[in-house]
Amino acid sequence: MALMTKKIPRRNFNDVLALLGSQRFDVAPVRDGSKRTPNAVQVRKYGCAAEIAAAPDGTVEILTRPGWLLNGEIARLVDRGYQKFLKTSNMEIPATADHLRAIHEFTEELNEAIGATSLYNQALGTTSNVYNYDRVQGRE
Repeated sequence: MALMTKKIPRRNFNDVLALLGSQRFDVAPVRDGSKRTPNAVQVRKYGCAAEIAAAPDGTVEILTRPGWLLNGEIARLVDRGYQKFLKTSNMEIPATADHLRAIHEFTEELNEAIGATSLYNQALGTTSNVYNYDRVQGRE
């Protein structure tokens, strides 16, 4: 018996915005969105956020990967092998289990609303933006 992948239709941008609003996501225009991408919005829930916009085909494009909101900036998740950290342009703090659970739940709900493909490794837990396992300074 062969396993069949379940195709989830990608939703259009306006449908996604309505769905996110009904699922208690906060949706607001990106402050500097006019410079980068017109009509970009930031979606927030559980202390996390991501930036999305309409793709040329009318579906949703994720501009900024989901992350924890730290001093108004979406923090990247950095994995150093022994600890995960939340990193912004001017701050870095250790990520707690509560941070990771919130980011994971937020990402899962956002991907489901968009109709994005759910990947096995991402469904197991939170994936990082950057992996830095080697503690030797200067080594690539």
